[in-house]
Amino acid sequence: MTIATNEATVQERLRALAADGGLAVHYPAVAPLLSGAGPEDVARAGRQLSRLKPAEVLELHPGTDTVAVAVTGSSTLGGLLPALTGELARHSLLLDPWVGDFDGWIAELQDTTSELYQAKADLTLCVLDAAAVLRSLPNPWQAADAATATAATLAQVDRLAAHYLEHGTGTLVLNTVPLLRTWTHQLVDLASRAELGVIWREFNTGLLKLAAKYERVVVLDLEPLLAEAGPVNDPRLAVYAKAEYSDELLGRYAREVGHLARTVKGRTKKVLVVDLDNTLWDGILGDDGADGIAAAVTFRGEAFGKFQQLVKQIGSQGVLLAVSSKNDQEPVLDVLGNHPDMVLRTGDFVRINANWQPKDANLQDIAQRLNLGVDSFVFADDSSFETGLVASSLPQVAVVRLDEEPALHVAKLLADNWFDVRALTAEDRARAGLYRSEEARQTLLESTGSMAEYLAQLDVTVDLSPVREHEIARLAQLTLRTNQFNLTTERLQVADVRERLADDAQLVLAVRTADRFGDQGLVGGVFAHTEGDTLRIDNVILSCRVFSRGIEQTAIATVLAEAAGRGLRRVTASYRPTKKNHKVREFYPSVGFVRDGGSDDEPDFSHDLAERLEVPGHVRVAARS
Repeated sequence: MTIATNEATVQERLRALAADGGLAVHYPAVAPLLSGAGPEDVARAGRQLSRLKPAEVLELHPGTDTVAVAVTGSSTLGGLLPALTGELARHSLLLDPWVGDFDGWIAELQDTTSELYQAKADLTLCVLDAAAVLRSLPNPWQAADAATATAATLAQVDRLAAHYLEHGTGTLVLNTVPLLRTWTHQLVDLASRAELGVIWREFNTGLLKLAAKYERVVVLDLEPLLAEAGPVNDPRLAVYAKAEYSDELLGRYAREVGHLARTVKGRTKKVLVVDLDNTLWDGILGDDGADGIAAAVTFRGEAFGKFQQLVKQIGSQGVLLAVSSKNDQEPVLDVLGNHPDMVLRTGDFVRINANWQPKDANLQDIAQRLNLGVDSFVFADDSSFETGLVASSLPQVAVVRLDEEPALHVAKLLADNWFDVRALTAEDRARAGLYRSEEARQTLLESTGSMAEYLAQLDVTVDLSPVREHEIARLAQLTLRTNQFNLTTERLQVADVRERLADDAQLVLAVRTADRFGDQGLVGGVFAHTEGDTLRIDNVILSCRVFSRGIEQTAIATVLAEAAGRGLRRVTASYRPTKKNHKVREFYPSVGFVRDGGSDDEPDFSHDLAERLEVPGHVRVAARS
């Protein structure tokens, strides 16, 4: 399907889908249709999609990820729901909304019996505006009165956030608040306006700091959105309809929420694959030669240099970088190694595929070598043919369509926040090096006569012990990012992991591993809890880069030994299928568990602890710390 970016084309195609059996029937086709659309077009599409009932879509497409979103705020937010519906559909997510009363945010967040709490939302959006802060000002007022109002509002938001996090679910989403000229210029002296500016910036700084104070709070900064979204509101609608934010700004806000929903649902991308010619540098290497390309010095070259700086910046934060280019390998390596214009060097990439194979095949090759699904890939290329090929043959890949204007490359790559995470960990910053070490393991594998010989020489050590304080963020992140070896796909935030650690009935273990090529750090986790004489395994997760080394068997053997040591009689577990974890469907039977209820699609298992599961002979178990 050709991806439409034109409003009329998007609307016409949606109407065609609606006429051809209904939008619910064709819901999976909506995401590629909206992938290149701007916020305004997506909001218009959302008006059509919001007529769908989530239950109807789920009945037809039971694997669709649903995001429960509760919306509360201090003004009229009529333009938000269509935009949210469209933005989530754009990422193959289904919105299940609850919308509160006008200006009901204080009562709804305070009352734990309110419908807001009953919604049990994945995301609770509390949309704040300046009128909510300043409506209590006396008449006339001075800058000092604004200071009193902002301090009181910030304290109130802080209290409500703490209250919600104690009693509510999911993530609370707040926002910084723009201050309009209609407020600042009520003060006629420049000194007071400057004072008000300081007061307001301190207020927004206080809001942003709540994200650091509370692990389940996200604060969306509206200032960058305002630079792109035009006016904050229509003054007439603000007065007559109490709509303090324009539909255009709400559309940009909804786009950011869509990105956050994707992160919460474990949809963060892990790999950026880039083209070279007219993507990382100006020119075509095969035609112009190394002396004829540029990523500095010339006007266009400087634009490509800025794009390289961005790619390097992204790679420094745990995103794996790779190349897919129709070029010969040797000259590409020479340019990346020696060309004076290059910001990116050979060592920045975990894989460089410079050949004449189709690019969809190259992406699949890179995915196989990294042991990752192509659904974790972002592909950036200036060729409409190449991006169209990948979008058509590998729809799971996020495609960034660059064009002939390199000055726009940076904005296009950043437009969809593909690589967002809640917080960076030490493992994130070391990830590229960890994946590059896989080449040494692959060389060892190819030089040995069998898998058994390879594993014996690999010298694998496994440490399974309670998670440490500095590892909590990493373990939570693994539950969000791990899809293949994730037996129930239960997504946990940092606060959720802490809650389990505080419960004596819960067992939260971190899986760490090292081998002859280095320490790979925390690569997995086991979540379990006791129920009488039974240990119930809630989930087991393991990073895809350490599959098939006996680590997963060692983890379960250790857990079974732990249960036996506690005097428990059995261990139970479940497998819950997703589109990505089918490879581990038979994992529990492979380690001695027997089927014990559940359905064919969602089987339950148990182990009576009568037989000890042995740790694989090539694995050394570190002493519990």
